[in-house]
Order: sequence, then C-alpha cells, then structure tokens
Amino acid sequence: MTEHAPLILDIAGTELTAIDRRRLAHPLVGGMILFGRNWQDREQLASLCAEIKSVRPDLLITVDHEGGRVQRFRTDGFTHLAPMRAFGEMWMKDAMAATNAATAAGFVLGAELRACGVDLSFTPVLDLDWSDDAAGASRSTVIGDRAFHRDARVTSLLAKSLMHGLLRAGMANCGKHFPGHGFVRADSHTDIPVDERSLEAILADDAAPYQWLSTTLSSVMPAHVVYPQVDDNPAGFSARWLEEILRGELGFQGAVISDDLSMAGARQIGGSELSFTEAAVLALNAGCDMVPLCNQSVQSEGGRAIDELLDGLAQAQEEGRWEASEASEERRLALLPRGPALNWDALMSHPEYMHALDLLP
Repeated sequence: MTEHAPLILDIAGTELTAIDRRRLAHPLVGGMILFGRNWQDREQLASLCAEIKSVRPDLLITVDHEGGRVQRFRTDGFTHLAPMRAFGEMWMKDAMAATNAATAAGFVLGAELRACGVDLSFTPVLDLDWSDDAAGASRSTVIGDRAFHRDARVTSLLAKSLMHGLLRAGMANCGKHFPGHGFVRADSHTDIPVDERSLEAILADDAAPYQWLSTTLSSVMPAHVVYPQVDDNPAGFSARWLEEILRGELGFQGAVISDDLSMAGARQIGGSELSFTEAAVLALNAGCDMVPLCNQSVQSEGGRAIDELLDGLAQAQEEGRWEASEASEERRLALLPRGPALNWDALMSHPEYMHALDLLP
C-alpha cells in the first residue's frame, strides 16, 4: 500500500499525553501544528518538539508564525517581528532596504523557530492589501496588515526576499492564501467568503504572485473562499483551482496544504454541512497533499473529533473514496528542514543573526 500521511493535528497542552502520542503515531498523520497554548517558554517548546520527533522523526512540526498579530511565540527571547505591511511601507521609501529587511526577517523567524525544533512556519502571506480599495471601501480585516502591499509585484519581491531568509535558516515556506483572500470582507474562520470577480481579474492581480514565485514556493495554502465565476467550491476543495490552475497554468510543483478543516469556510460546501472526514476527502481528492484539523484537541470529550477523522479517513481509503499518493508524500517530506539548526545560545552570538536584527523595522 502506498504510504501517505496527509493529516496535521494539534494537542491541547504543553507536553504530549499518551493519547497525543497514539494519535501522532497513526500512519495517516504527517504533521503537528502548534498554538500559543502549547507555549510556556523556549525550554518547554524545545522539549515538546523533541517529544514529537521521538514519536516519529518524519513528523512535520508547523506553526502560524508570521510576525505582527500572528506570532505564536513572543516571550523568552523571541523577536517581536513587525507585520508584513511594515515592509511594504518601507518599500515606498527605499525598495532595496525593504528587500534586505524582509530577508533579515525571514532569517530571524526561521532561525529562532528551528533553534527550538519547529520545522515550518505557514508564511509568507501573499494576499494583497485591499484594506482600502480605490472606492474607499474597507475590505478584509482578517488579512489587513498581514499583507505586504496592494501591488502584486511589490508583494512578490518582498515575499521572495523573506523566503530567501527562511531558506538561509534551513526552513521551507508556505505561500497563502491562494488565489487571494485579501479582496473579500468576510473572515473564513467564521463565515463563507465569496469573491465574485472573474478568473481573468484574479489571475491578473491577486494570484499573480503564485505564478511569479512558482519556482520559489515550497508549499501553498489555498483560501477557504468561493470564487463562483470559476468554481462553486472553495479553492481548497476545487480541482479546477488546484490541479488545472495552480499546477497546470501557474506551474507550481510543491505541496498544497489546505487551511484548517474546522473553519466555517471548510464546513459549508455546496449548501451542505460536511463532517471533518468528508471535508478531508474532498480536499485531498481536489489536489491537497495535507489537511490540518485544528483546535479539536481542546473541544469536548477529549478531542473525539480527531479520532473520528482518523478512523473516517482510514475507512475512506479502504473503500476507495480516497487514494494515498506517493507524490504527495514526497512533497510532504520535502518540507522538512535541510541541514542542522543552530541551538539558541549559538544563534544569539551568530554574526548573521546579529546583523539581521539590526535590519528589522
């Protein structure tokens, strides 16, 4: 049987329980996502990551750690990184200084996480900053200052600089949220955003960075947004978006990781409410390589929904409703870090790290 571990799970606390270990050892689990509740200090985080790797060394340890308001670890020495809009504002004054600073931010972000055992941060945000459009309308607040700039060209160059910094720290990257979440007002965590623009308009603007960065992106996270002029399903559940457009037309070769299956934008599809298993099967069949289910470990009954997904996806595989993909597994493994990481003490006195800190806005 082809091996493929597509699920990314989370845990409730700051160390693994016996139940956590059992779930992470499941052959369909390929990763773990960390949240602020899993953080106490650097020593604890490093210990937790070592525990996770002791379950299975190939588990991908991930986190949403972008800078600004989306930064899970902020104390005990972690650098407070500016929101990405700060680099866009810097660009308007000095483009070269902005690209240098973005590279420095990527290196600091990646090196600090890797020093504690984290493999991958879901960054950079490639959504455009539509906070105030030409008509003066206020658009996406869930993206807002997480975006580099309104201009797709500036966004692409700053994102590529940040990804270069991540690469220097030995970390892969994840561009999000394909083909663009910045234009819609609704938050896909709680609603079902709809973007009524044409495919041509989206490809010419919001999705342009994905083509320009197709040789640089390690992974892509699609948006839980419906683009009805293209497909009735949200992008992360649409083979039209993922296979035909992202891979076929834009030439992307890396991993596709769906956004959180527990978000509202992933549960209401085609007028029906899907179970987590149904959502996972739909996303995987549409072209996703990995699917995260977040925050169910802290829900009632000890995170029963996680076990239901594990059992449900295994049953779907047995029944032929979903087939494991060797190519997907290769793309997952390619996201693991390359080369050893500097430990925290060595990093603090490393010349490149110290120089990078001086360049941050």
